[in-house]
Amino acid sequence: MTTSAPTRIVILGGGFGGLAAARELERSLPSGANVEVTLVNRENFFLFTPMLHEVAASDLDLATIVSPLRRLLKRTRLFIGTVEEIDAESQTVTVAHAGGLHRHALRYDHLVVALGAVTNFYDIPGLAERASTLKSLGDAIQLRNQLIAQLEEADFECNRDERQPLLTVLVAGGGFAGVETVAAVNDFVREAVRFYPNITQDDVRVAVVHGGAFLLPELGQELGTYTQARLGERGVDVILNTRVTGFDGSCTVLSNGERIDARTVVWTAGISANPMLECLPCERSRGRIVVNGYLQSPTLPNVWAVGDCASITDPVTGETYPPTAQHALREGAHVARNIVAELTGAPKSRFSFSTIGLLAAIGRRTGVANVLGLKFSGFFAWWLWRTIYLAKLPRFEKKIRVALDWTLDMIFAKDLVQFGTQRAPTISRQETLSLVRDDHAHATGTISAAARI
Repeated sequence: MTTSAPTRIVILGGGFGGLAAARELERSLPSGANVEVTLVNRENFFLFTPMLHEVAASDLDLATIVSPLRRLLKRTRLFIGTVEEIDAESQTVTVAHAGGLHRHALRYDHLVVALGAVTNFYDIPGLAERASTLKSLGDAIQLRNQLIAQLEEADFECNRDERQPLLTVLVAGGGFAGVETVAAVNDFVREAVRFYPNITQDDVRVAVVHGGAFLLPELGQELGTYTQARLGERGVDVILNTRVTGFDGSCTVLSNGERIDARTVVWTAGISANPMLECLPCERSRGRIVVNGYLQSPTLPNVWAVGDCASITDPVTGETYPPTAQHALREGAHVARNIVAELTGAPKSRFSFSTIGLLAAIGRRTGVANVLGLKFSGFFAWWLWRTIYLAKLPRFEKKIRVALDWTLDMIFAKDLVQFGTQRAPTISRQETLSLVRDDHAHATGTISAAARI
């Protein structure tokens, strides 16, 4: 008796969309189904990116916003590695691990593309080589380490003339990521100054550069203007209608001709579709895969796309759905249900979703929000931000850890600890026999003398 080959579903990416697809497949597929689900991800954890700025600003411990994929997925096969090629003709994905030493060809019958977006520096001189980003856990740790390193260096008297560039932080981009980052960084640095005797509040400069007329354009001018006013009260310079045009590691050049001496520049002003999508011979819009209402490519029906990788037209507005986490979560689950429907012969359903709300934390227990058309600002919006994102965080254990961190943060000062990965000093040399004997005799004599006493 021969056993038929299983139907192979390969999910590329373990972010919001990819994880949602895998979890929904586990829920929807019967336990005995002849289906093999594989999730490919660069890291072995799911990263809750909305809280990255809180890790960078020492509000949260770095382990609280990551969840091991092997704890979240019970029936899904995991491949921790990088995607190197997608071959639609042979229906295979080439993935590598062990630093690229080992490569595997994963065959698929259905492919879910959820690789997310990548940072785009738009060929602005110096940014790719020197600017910080905030897309990964490593980015958050690197930014936190850099902020603390600049404070430590500036506190030395020998660096008196270098304090301005050392203590100036420039965030490029006035959207959600930029505003939440600049607010968290400003609070962190200004609170930390009291532990450095040679640094004053006047030495610190934190600025945000935005190309539009007001911050947070997704929330409208009213809340954007409110955000600008609150940040200004806390010492943040808001530079509008301006873009970064260059960065040489110590000086940032702006489109208005201004030059800002800053060693730390955080770039949040641009993303692009993952370049891996170019492997697929299907229609794309601004680099993203154009999919139909079922979230599948019209030219490659066994290829599905969600999140930042998908260009999906809203049937109500005719506009493209925004690439937000709340959309990616629902798109991933919807793709999973449609794949199951296709496997079982059931009718597929078209995707439709309206944004529930948009929220941003702007520091010092203040926030802005637009929920179901209602606008909020101040403490209530900040509380709403924390409540909703805490509810969305996977695993009860992580919710408790984050809630405890937030509570303790209201009582104690933020930690000024750099997380390094350097090895401790070591030595490897052969001692001469005579030195070893002398050391042994010295130690024996010391012990004997101590015994006599």
